[in-house]
Amino acid sequence: MNRYARQQQLPEIGAEGQRLLRAARVLVLGCGALGSLAAMYLAGAGVGELVIADFDCVDITNLHRQLFYTEAEAGRSKARLLADRIAALNSEVKVTVVAEFVRPERMSELAAAVDLVVEAADNPDTKTMVSDACQALCRPCVIGGVEGWRGQVLTCLSGSPNYRAVFGAGADAGFTPCSLGGVAGPLPGVVASLQALEAVRVITGNGGDRGRLLLFDALTMRFTTFDL
Repeated sequence: MNRYARQQQLPEIGAEGQRLLRAARVLVLGCGALGSLAAMYLAGAGVGELVIADFDCVDITNLHRQLFYTEAEAGRSKARLLADRIAALNSEVKVTVVAEFVRPERMSELAAAVDLVVEAADNPDTKTMVSDACQALCRPCVIGGVEGWRGQVLTCLSGSPNYRAVFGAGADAGFTPCSLGGVAGPLPGVVASLQALEAVRVITGNGGDRGRLLLFDALTMRFTTFDL
């Protein structure tokens, strides 16, 4: 257990929290700037099984913020590359790759097989789909988004409002995809780290009993939190 010694020193985690992490199954939907980093932190924390889903391939325009990929990997599957990185970091973690475009029926199937979902896609329609599926299945989910200099993390627990209830639905729900609105390169690293922290908190029983929305303005370096 030397691997997790520094983490287990925390009284909120300890040996029991580490056992819970090892027993947990987490779906990370999206392997770009948010999902790649969140998945690596969860693997480092000792989450027992990660399901990583993304249909996309590495593009040169990704590289100012998606630092796990390289120029030489352009055109290759993000999910498969990330699976290799996770295996190199922590061979104890079981990794399942879903290299496909996930639609609602498939989303429900994937969410039903895990304990928590980290949503890390780049469009509000996917966030709404994930949140709806998790609400129907009583699965907690942690939804992240970035736009320009702004980031958001929405944690939905059983009985708390979901993404649709907070932001509505459609193209204007929550934020504009970075492909249209641009994004500061380091910003997704902040949001992805917060998503991983939220996932660890929920899995280890430190996540509270209410959902919450956290907003981050990188230009002013200010956080705003709303309990839902």
